Amino acid sequence: MARQRPGATGTRTGASKPSSEEPGGTEDAVAADPAEGRPWEGGSKPVAGLYLVATPIGNLRDITLRALDVLAAADLVACEDTRVTGRLLQLLGLKARMTPYHDHNADKVRPALIAKLQQGAVVALVSDAGTPLVSDPGFRLVQACVEHGIAVTAVPGASAALTGLQLSGLPADRFLFAGFLPSRGAGRRAVLKELEAAPATLVFFESPHRVAESLGDMATVLGNRDAAVARELTKMHEEVARGPLFDLANRYALAPPRGEVVIVVAPPGEGDAIGIEEIEARLRATVAEGASVKDAAALIAAETGHPRREVYAAALRLFRGDNEE
Repeated sequence: MARQRPGATGTRTGASKPSSEEPGGTEDAVAADPAEGRPWEGGSKPVAGLYLVATPIGNLRDITLRALDVLAAADLVACEDTRVTGRLLQLLGLKARMTPYHDHNADKVRPALIAKLQQGAVVALVSDAGTPLVSDPGFRLVQACVEHGIAVTAVPGASAALTGLQLSGLPADRFLFAGFLPSRGAGRRAVLKELEAAPATLVFFESPHRVAESLGDMATVLGNRDAAVARELTKMHEEVARGPLFDLANRYALAPPRGEVVIVVAPPGEGDAIGIEEIEARLRATVAEGASVKDAAALIAAETGHPRREVYAAALRLFRGDNEE
């Protein structure tokens, strides 16, 4: 798919002045022969080093001019999945030599990347989408570059975590990005317990099939805080659902979302004095005394002031298959 793009007008470190040329299409962004070069702003390729290049998280037009420059000039692009990055480069009209760099091969590949960088190569590090080093193994490569005196340059751009935070409607002056939670419930709740008292908005990534379970555990451990679930960010069907954790857990239990999501949770507040963990403890005690699940939920809702349907939903999760009447 051919795309028109304006000429790059920003200056680059070490560049004397911007170029006055304006390439007319994607063919101008491809250097078929590395020795041939292209009309850089300063008239030369980027200096040798590692470039941390952000890529779009959904909308292709969120690629930056500087990212296009670096990707076109790179001697090597290190990426999580060569198929994903190859497709992106194709859509952008670029060609590049790629090598996989991910959690499973990072320790093996890293020395070879350092060797290439020491030989004067321009290496671009990208993730499948968004900003590299945010929930990927790239930081160890940066550490190795620093230890070997190799230049590291950030080429900023799209970030799902920050975009989700912006759209959440929750405080953004202090936040903590926690990445993906453990897939198993016990491990997930243990991590949430560590984050419970953090005086900050919490930002998580989550897979669609675990969203409801994770939201339920968040409500249990953190209390029924306000939260937002953002999905399909920057795409045509972008959606942000906002509300108490309990409501969101129930919503996605009935209709799991598609695509990976960003979950944003408000910091602790006065409204969290009686959290879901306490409500569940009271439900267990009341049912143990002989009350039905339905009656126990009604009683605890009246005692705590929590919406009855939220307490009843918690009771159903606790006592699935038990006497609900």
